[in-house]
Amino acid sequence: MPKIITISREFGSGGREIGKRLSEELDFAYYDQEIIKEICKQTGMNENFVNEVSERAITLVSNQFGHTFYNQQQIDILVSQQKIIQELAKKGDCVIVGHGCAEILADQHPFSIFVYASMEAKVKRCRLKGPEEEKLTDKELVRKIKDVDKNRKKIHEMIAPTKWGEKENYDLCLNTTHIQIKEVIPGLAKYIQECL
Repeated sequence: MPKIITISREFGSGGREIGKRLSEELDFAYYDQEIIKEICKQTGMNENFVNEVSERAITLVSNQFGHTFYNQQQIDILVSQQKIIQELAKKGDCVIVGHGCAEILADQHPFSIFVYASMEAKVKRCRLKGPEEEKLTDKELVRKIKDVDKNRKKIHEMIAPTKWGEKENYDLCLNTTHIQIKEVIPGLAKYIQECL
């Protein structure tokens, strides 16, 4: 049975970097944006749209008669995402970042990590890693971080009975506020290997 590590994370906490570095340290496959690309291939939808939907909870749409319904494209993307994640996890040892992977793969008992940091640290990391053309003020960036995390929480609550970010729901919660991620990866990889 493949060994699976899932990483859920607050926006700007460094979860993606942890996933990438862990996969290299452990020689596991790494999946993140590959999931988005595969959804686009299967659905024929635009990558920017798929990216946006995968970071947002399903929204209700109203029609002119006062009825509300779910956006079918959003549902198609989330269903496709679930199938792709399950297929990738069967291929072999892997690290999967985001996309509700811990909840989707719960029956396979992955080693689940939740990565978080202080707001100050997240703003700093977003400034370092974000696109140069993004000219947000600190206030706008804080709002963006809060919005993304709010949507990640909503998506989690749509697909899992547990609460997003609560320590009881993960094998390890990692606060990256005061650490250099590359420095902790060898020790983190060793710890995970002991647990898998």
